[in-house]
Amino acid sequence: MTLRACSIFVFAVAVGTFSPSPLHAQIGGLAGSPMRLGFGARGIAMGNAMTAVDAGDISGYYNPAILPFITERNVSASVGILSLDRSFNTLGFSTALPPRAGLAAGIITSGVSNIDGRDNDGRQTGSLAVAQDEAYLSFGIRFPAGFSVGVSAKLLYAHLYTDMTSTTAGFDLGAFMPITEMIHVGFTIRDIGSKYKWDSTPLYQEQGMTSEDHFPQLYTLGVEVLVPDSLGIVSADIQASNQKTLLLSLGAEYPIIPELAVRAGIDRIDLKYSGMGVRPAFGFMVRKNLGSWTPVVQYTYVVEPFAPSGIHMISVSAGF
Repeated sequence: MTLRACSIFVFAVAVGTFSPSPLHAQIGGLAGSPMRLGFGARGIAMGNAMTAVDAGDISGYYNPAILPFITERNVSASVGILSLDRSFNTLGFSTALPPRAGLAAGIITSGVSNIDGRDNDGRQTGSLAVAQDEAYLSFGIRFPAGFSVGVSAKLLYAHLYTDMTSTTAGFDLGAFMPITEMIHVGFTIRDIGSKYKWDSTPLYQEQGMTSEDHFPQLYTLGVEVLVPDSLGIVSADIQASNQKTLLLSLGAEYPIIPELAVRAGIDRIDLKYSGMGVRPAFGFMVRKNLGSWTPVVQYTYVVEPFAPSGIHMISVSAGF
């Protein structure tokens, strides 16, 4: 296989394998699709409808303006079990910055391995792999009037083939406002300036060229409703993009007892097309207070509409 043919093949796998919907949905096949999968078992179980959720584990991934409402330091790690030789893992830390601020940092790693490389005659040339990773740092501050704002700076890395790599940056903006004690709203603009920049000169020398793959810019409005008598929360996000998409996500969390909660959600309900790959999810959380720290184990199962099997997400975290 020629270098050109091989790189085109690997790139097609990289952008397509994580795509949960057909390309005519306009954002599924664009750059950074693994970064839009979610963060941790809790958020993914609730359909990623987390823009206005200000209680429980707070990562900063969904809305940096939520960070001032952190009540304890938290460290979390998540592992995804996916089909088609894909990987997806997250690592996060969050802490309050009294009296009115919060800070979070996180890492998302993803990739596809065991790609069968072959030459023009069909002979195997070895296994190939691609990767897309993100590291972010988020800060939020709450004002005396009651609302809060936040910003996330993101470092983006992608490895396509041999010397084909890209390291760029982007950022998110967020806002949050409690309307009443029971109803909260949030708003974010995500992936401002996020893109991959490719330079094929190391492969093709004078025939090489540079190109850019831009992330879709996302605009999300979310609402959280606290169910009376501490019976849980219900959340909803509506997300538009600069690619003219419009998606709805729904989530719910119900604490059976303080140490056990169940969750469910539906992600990517397409309000403009049909058959775009609705993604239901459900999971649970078990926690145990051990004095000065609280370990938490979480599990989520996600139904993938265009994959041979679903996603298993396992998260372990500790509050202290």
